[in-house]
Amino acid sequence: MSSITSFDALRDRLSGSLLLPGDAEFDAARQPWNLAIEQRPLAVVAPADVADLRMLLDAARTSGFRLAVQPSGHGASSDLDGAVIVRMSAFDELDVDVDAGILRVGSGVRWGAVVDALEGTGWAAPAGTSPVVSVAGYTLGGGHSWFSRTAGLGSDNLRAAWVLRPDGTHGRVDDAGDPESMWALRGAGGIVGIVTALELDLVRTPALWGTSLTFDVADAAAVIRAVRDLAADAPASLNVFMNSMRMPDVPQLPEAIRGRSFLDVQALSVDGSADDLIDRVRRAGTVLREVSGPTSPAALVAASTEPTDPTPGRGASVALSTLDDATIDALVAFRELPEQASIMGIDIRMLGGALDAPRRRGLASLESVGWLLHALAPLFPGAPVEPGDASLAGFRELLAHAEADRIVPTFLGPGQTLERSGTPADLDRLRALRAAADPQGLLHEARLPR
Repeated sequence: MSSITSFDALRDRLSGSLLLPGDAEFDAARQPWNLAIEQRPLAVVAPADVADLRMLLDAARTSGFRLAVQPSGHGASSDLDGAVIVRMSAFDELDVDVDAGILRVGSGVRWGAVVDALEGTGWAAPAGTSPVVSVAGYTLGGGHSWFSRTAGLGSDNLRAAWVLRPDGTHGRVDDAGDPESMWALRGAGGIVGIVTALELDLVRTPALWGTSLTFDVADAAAVIRAVRDLAADAPASLNVFMNSMRMPDVPQLPEAIRGRSFLDVQALSVDGSADDLIDRVRRAGTVLREVSGPTSPAALVAASTEPTDPTPGRGASVALSTLDDATIDALVAFRELPEQASIMGIDIRMLGGALDAPRRRGLASLESVGWLLHALAPLFPGAPVEPGDASLAGFRELLAHAEADRIVPTFLGPGQTLERSGTPADLDRLRALRAAADPQGLLHEARLPR
């Protein structure tokens, strides 16, 4: 099947599409979301249905290539030489049971469509901060969201999945019938099969309230301390993110923000105003701008600053056990050093709440982890990559002393494996599950170390 002739024969049999190197649309189809990663697959297939997927498994079995399922291209971590990329856009089922608070969704659906479908229902999805990320990729990798202190990781809300096994069987998998596969599906992606649909719990949101507070960098250390102290008694209904932004000194930006640094504190409460709690943060510095009041999941999506088109980028994520005064001071000082200007943003997320008591067990976990940080160093055309790489390395080194023993898989960077998200025993368990479900290795191992 490695020959063009063999792939052409498969293309004639598929109801969906198959693109090969040299086809006009191939280069666009093979790209991951992060354009800094170069993927060189043998082909890109968009199957129309389960029958197409079975044909792909049969072809992989007889021809020796592997299938790498990438619903939307997010989370790509390797070049995929010798693999066939599978895009799941045709699996677009979306059904909401408003009475039960349950979502059934195909593995090609993106979060934006789910948010739109839930508007006005009193329910929210345990979705990430970007509307263009696929529900399946996010959930099967763990997934941290605006609602994670309230409802846990995205994977904690996975009730069931419809899985096509490498042997061709297709059916519903849940904790009652196959708890081992469900444990793997909650964080390790589709190593036991190709997920075609998912069933998820929704989050009840009787009265969503949000606030955004902007402070000057001079107040950053005091404000971060105030949020750190708030974490000790914040209810699980309150979710808090901080974002340290350093604006470049370029003429394209308004003079008021050009070359300046700010700290934004954003909070979301699922059951009404938390203004009394947020006031403890508000008093820690001078608020330059505030927006507070009732909100909705759609408004959160509209306010997202994440790109909606594929872009090149670099970042580094660190999960911290604690956030003490010395670490806060060192982070703020590091942030403002001239040589760290490549880092445009540092996101700091408060954990705890429901994350400390997962309802359903899976590989992905942030149990007993205090904070989740992500530094972003954008890639600009023509700019050297070395300064950004050095800054991200410095960011990781600065926080290494307080790093937790695991991070959620959706925050792993290119080339990083599940060694950062599980124990050696967890990895052995995953390898055993993969060997039993896919003894011929038809599915790409993704982030599971070889």
